[in-house]
Amino acid sequence: MAAARPPSPGAAPAPAPKSLKNLADLKQVQRQLAETREREAAEAAARAVAERKRAAEKDLFARAVGATEPLRQKTRTVPLAPEPPAPIPVQHQLDEQRVLRESLSDEFDVTTLLDVDDAMSFRRPGIGTDVTARLRKGDWTIQAQVDLHGLRSDEAREALGGFIRNAHKQGLRCVRVVHGKGLGSPGKQPVLKTKTQRWLIQKNEVLAFVQAKPAEGGAGALVVLLAPVKR
Repeated sequence: MAAARPPSPGAAPAPAPKSLKNLADLKQVQRQLAETREREAAEAAARAVAERKRAAEKDLFARAVGATEPLRQKTRTVPLAPEPPAPIPVQHQLDEQRVLRESLSDEFDVTTLLDVDDAMSFRRPGIGTDVTARLRKGDWTIQAQVDLHGLRSDEAREALGGFIRNAHKQGLRCVRVVHGKGLGSPGKQPVLKTKTQRWLIQKNEVLAFVQAKPAEGGAGALVVLLAPVKR
């Protein structure tokens, strides 16, 4: 039998047997599993230590403070401030009457303000004579009236002031004021007629007035033109 020849120096090494390669892989897998188990065990141990520490701190706090109960909030009733009393209507009426008495004077001199004509008409500065002429002709429809005939002077003053104020608020433009002819007055003097003219001239809502036509009261009434409402 011929002897085996030694491998030549330039030849490649023979491959390792397959069984040895599988054994090396198995050992590597075993090492990885062991490392994973050790890491999980270390993490579990750390969590357990932290949990025991929290429990110990909680128990220490409970022993130091003792048993606790939630505070009960006492219900405290705060009294509300009393509402102001409603205004007394009577007092309101008295206040309005006082304002009217102060704003309308019986002694107001109108002789220089009235137009000298048969009807003794009135027009404010800036209002032309054509306005009183149209008022006398009836170009404006009479929308409301107040009858002062038979009232005392103070009653007539308050009634006229309130009537003019309310009519202007409602947007009325033309109203009639009945004051009577004064035939029943001492000396047959038309006292209320003269006072009515004075009161009307003092009202800023009044632009002009003229004596009414015979069919509308004649010398016993005045037709009054009111200023338009400012909007």
